[in-house]
Amino acid sequence: MGMYLDYNASAPIDIRVLDEMISVYKNAYGNADSRTHSYGENARKVTDLARERVASLLGVEKGEVFFTSGSTESNNIAILGLREYAEKTGKKHIITTAIEHKAVLETVKSLQRTDFEVEIVKPDVTGRINPSQIIDHVREDTLLVSVMHANNETGIIQPVDIIGKELEKKNVLFHVDATQSCGKLVEEIRNLKYNMLSLSAHKFMGPQGVGALILRKNKYKLPPVKNIMYGGQQERGLRPGTTPVALVAGMGKACEIAEKEYRKNSRKLKHIKLSVMKTLEDSGIDYVVNGDQRYCLDNTLNISFTGVESEALMISSKAYCGISNGSACTSHDYRPSYVLTEMNLDDKRISEAVRISWGADSKEDEVVENVGMLIENVKKMI
Repeated sequence: MGMYLDYNASAPIDIRVLDEMISVYKNAYGNADSRTHSYGENARKVTDLARERVASLLGVEKGEVFFTSGSTESNNIAILGLREYAEKTGKKHIITTAIEHKAVLETVKSLQRTDFEVEIVKPDVTGRINPSQIIDHVREDTLLVSVMHANNETGIIQPVDIIGKELEKKNVLFHVDATQSCGKLVEEIRNLKYNMLSLSAHKFMGPQGVGALILRKNKYKLPPVKNIMYGGQQERGLRPGTTPVALVAGMGKACEIAEKEYRKNSRKLKHIKLSVMKTLEDSGIDYVVNGDQRYCLDNTLNISFTGVESEALMISSKAYCGISNGSACTSHDYRPSYVLTEMNLDDKRISEAVRISWGADSKEDEVVENVGMLIENVKKMI
């Protein structure tokens, strides 16, 4: 199978997280909402501890953490859950960006098909959004601004810190999709101004199938987000359905590990990237990096190898190197990357682009070795 270098799609689970989940599966198999016996109480304690761990990592209150199945559901709740508030206030103007995950873009477009107005701001060639383009579009009837923290395809970090501060002054709701940054840009997230924030555990070595929506309080009140599904009062009525206790515990453990180790992990990720870039520079091949690396996650590299189609490169390299050319959610669709397209890159450069992403558990020498093998494959294909 080769070395896995597609962490932005899904990171492998940390063995410590898995051990925690196995223990919960064995010892806390009750329903966390069962109130009549100790098995339910035991499961509830596990869930409460996980909520505390998530809150601690993000620097929020425990009561601001709502468990979901992942960022896609969190994004849907954050946006669609404002419909009732929009109807009451008459605020039906939404601003987002052209490089958001489909979980945001398709959700706002579903509202656009009714009586909502959606403005979509494009990045420049660097992959960054100009914050003034967001702020300048804010109106009296603006309901929501939704901007991702870091892009899943390019790793480019968006100026959500600047946007958040300005929107707070204007009293406009701000949603941040922190799927790729959670567990990595820890201090940055803690200092952000936002009302809603989405995350998925499997992006930072937790289990697949669980995530959270953070709803920040303002004067002791949560944002006016309502449930979009029905069937129970779990998660204080916001997200019905039996709490997956072991998954939630796994997410909590992943957050605990990230909080303890993010500084060390950041140094390692940065060092790996420097080594990969040095390997590329010394290779003698023609390539171009997509996105301004001054504003990029240290575990991500989006690169176009001149003269080599990405699909051909991935297929010929999959025996030793697991890479991708975009979002895992659209990997079955071989149309050009909409993220790179919105950056106004030419079609040839887009067709040659691949994404390489690694984690803190990746061994630097192995990453460099596999990138070297990828380079040798590129040379054969030119």
